[in-house]
Amino acid sequence: MSSIYPKVYTIKNVDKEILKGWLTTLVVGRKLDERAPNYLKQAIGWSYHAPYAGHDGIQFAIGQIFDRATDHLFPYYRDMMTCFSAGLTAEEIILNGISKATDVAGGGRHMSNHFAKPEWNIHNVSSCTGNHDLHAVGVARAMKFYNHKGVSITSHGESSTSEGYVYEAINGASREKLPVIFVLQDNGYGISVPKQMQTANRKAANNFSGFKNLRIIHCNGKDIFDSMNAMTEAKKHVLEKGEPVIVQANCVRIESHSNSDRHELYRSENERNYTRVYDPLAKFIRMLIRYGRFSQDEIQAVEEEAKAIVKAAHKQCMKAPDPDPATIYDYVMPEAYEAAKYPAGTHQHDGEPLKLVDAINKTLKEEFRANPDTFIWGQDVANKEKGGAFNVTKGMQQEFGDQRVFSAPIAEDFIVGTANGMSRFNEKIRLVIEGAEFADYFWPAMEQYVDSSHDYWRSNGQFVPNMTIRLASGGYIGGGLYHSQNIEGALATIPGVRIVYPCFADDAAGLLRTAMRSRGMTVFMEPKALYNAPQAASAVPDDFEVPFGKARIRRPGKDLTLITYGNTLIHSLDAAKELENDGIDVEVIDLRSIVPLDKDTILESVMKTSKVLVVHEDKVFAGFGSEVASTIMEEAFEYLDAPVKRIGSPYTPVGFNRILEKAILPNTEKIVAAAKELIEY
Repeated sequence: MSSIYPKVYTIKNVDKEILKGWLTTLVVGRKLDERAPNYLKQAIGWSYHAPYAGHDGIQFAIGQIFDRATDHLFPYYRDMMTCFSAGLTAEEIILNGISKATDVAGGGRHMSNHFAKPEWNIHNVSSCTGNHDLHAVGVARAMKFYNHKGVSITSHGESSTSEGYVYEAINGASREKLPVIFVLQDNGYGISVPKQMQTANRKAANNFSGFKNLRIIHCNGKDIFDSMNAMTEAKKHVLEKGEPVIVQANCVRIESHSNSDRHELYRSENERNYTRVYDPLAKFIRMLIRYGRFSQDEIQAVEEEAKAIVKAAHKQCMKAPDPDPATIYDYVMPEAYEAAKYPAGTHQHDGEPLKLVDAINKTLKEEFRANPDTFIWGQDVANKEKGGAFNVTKGMQQEFGDQRVFSAPIAEDFIVGTANGMSRFNEKIRLVIEGAEFADYFWPAMEQYVDSSHDYWRSNGQFVPNMTIRLASGGYIGGGLYHSQNIEGALATIPGVRIVYPCFADDAAGLLRTAMRSRGMTVFMEPKALYNAPQAASAVPDDFEVPFGKARIRRPGKDLTLITYGNTLIHSLDAAKELENDGIDVEVIDLRSIVPLDKDTILESVMKTSKVLVVHEDKVFAGFGSEVASTIMEEAFEYLDAPVKRIGSPYTPVGFNRILEKAILPNTEKIVAAAKELIEY
C-alpha cells in the first residue's frame, strides 16, 4: 500500500481521487457481472457465470491489497471483482468469459469465470472448490523457506470449508506458521444448500477457533471500508507475525448461484428482495452522496464512463480469435529432461550390485546435492533414523536438514496439493513426494492428482507442477487390502503425467534421476517386494540416466514376445529360462515406462515373433495390459499368428492370507502355462 492510503479507511478520510478510482472499478465490475448472462443468451460464450453481486466489498478489498510483485492470489469462480480489482482489464475479463484464444488465463481451455493472470501470480485454479487452498499453502511454504516478503491469498465461499482439503490447508498453515490469508466469502449458501447444513457454527471461520498460530478476522463483506480495513489488517498481521489469517466476510448473494441455478426454487421472494436492499454497490454510492464526497452528477459521470469502458472492451473482444482445434495436443506434457549420457542399448554395467532400495536412496541423495532447490516430504520420510515405511529415504534429513526433508501429516491430498503450490513459486524448484506409504492409500490425493495433471494444459503452458510422486506398489508381501493392490492402470487413464515402473536397481536410479530433472509430473512406481531382493540388484553407473518412453529388451528371442514391467518382470525372466528348456525362445520386454509407452520396441518385436503375451500384476480386466494389447491389435494385426494373450490378477482384490495371495497374483508357473498355450495355438 502506498503512503497516500490512510491506516484506517473511512468515508471521510480517503482521498477523493482514490474514491473515484474505487467507484469506477466497482461500477465497471458490476456492469461486466450483469452483462455476462447476455453473452450466453446470444450463444457467444460465458456458458458458466457465477455472479459476484453482493460480494463487492470483500472482493474489491482482496484485489486492492494484492501486490503482483510480491503476492500470490488464488481466486475462485465467483471472484470476478477480485481479479478486476487486482488489475485485470475489462477486455481480459470478457475474453475469459467468452473463451477466446487470447484469454490470459488459459486461452479458452478452462471453464468461463475462472479468471487468472499467471504472469502476475493470479493463479489459474480448477473448478473443484476450495482445493486451491492447498496450493496457496504450498506457495507460502516456499515464501517462508526463501525468506520472500509477501503473502499468499486464497478465496472461496464458506461452504467450501466442508471440504477436507480446506481443513488440511488451514491446519498445515497454522502448524507450519505460513504467510497465508484464507478469505471465506459467506453468502449463506453452497449453491442451494444453506450453511446451517454445512456446519453447526453460524460463522464457518469459528470452526477453526481452536487452532494455534491462527488469527480470525470477521468483517462486513458488503461494506467497502470494513472490508478494506479487514484485509489490510490481515496482510499486516501475516507479514509481521508470519502466521496465517482467516478473514470471514459476511456477504449476500443477490442472484442465483450461477446461470444454471434457479434460486427462486429455494429462496423466498422476501429473502431475494432482502439481498437487493443490502446491495454493497448501492450502499457505497449512497454513502458517497450522503457524506458529500460526490454529487449525483459526478456519480452519473462515472456511470457513463463505465458504460463506455465495457462497450469498448466488448467491441475489442468480439474481434479476438477463437482457439485453434489443432492446438489440443499442445501443453499436455512438457518436454522431459534429455537423458542422453548413456545411449540406449548400453545395459551391462561393471561394479558392485546395489539393491533396489539402496539405488533409489543413493540417487535421491545425489540429486539433492546437485540441486539445492530440491525438497522431499511424505509420511514417515524423516523420523530420526527411519526413512519411510521401507527406509528408502533413510539418512536424508540428517544430511539435508528438516527444511528440505520432512514428514507430512497423514493427509495424502495435503502432500500432493502443497507440492503443486510450492512448485508455483519458482520454476527451479523440484519436488519429490511420497504420495502415500503404500500406493493403495493414494486415493485421497486423487483430486489433487487430477487437478495437477491438467495444470499445464489448462493454463496454456503457463504453469506446470514439477514433482515426482513416489509410490511403493504391488503385492507379493502378504499385505492384503490397502497394501498389495496396483493402481498404475487407473492412473494411466489421466493425461498429463508420466508413469514409470522400474524393476531393477539401475533402471530405478536412471528413471528417478530423469524424473527429478524434468519439468512436469512423474509417478514413480516402486515394486516394494523387490526393494531388498537380490534378483533386482544391479550395478549402477555414476549419474546414470534412463529416458522416458524407452523399453528395455531384457532377453532377446524369436518365438514369442513377452511384455511386462514391475514385479512380474522377475517372474517373466524365470519363466523364459524354464521355457528355454522346452525349446521355446522368449523375448522379454521390460516396458519400464508406461506413459509414455514405447510402441516402436513393442511392434518391432511383434513383427519378429508374431505371438504376444502381456504380463502384469494388476487385474487383467481393465489393467494396463488392455492398452498394450489393443495397440498391437490395431497397429500390428497382420503380423499376429495368434490372439494377444494376457496374464494378470483375476477381478478380485488381493487377499491377505498367503494362500489367497498366491491364488490371485501372477507367478512363474502361470506365465509358463500361458506361454505354452500360446505357442501351441
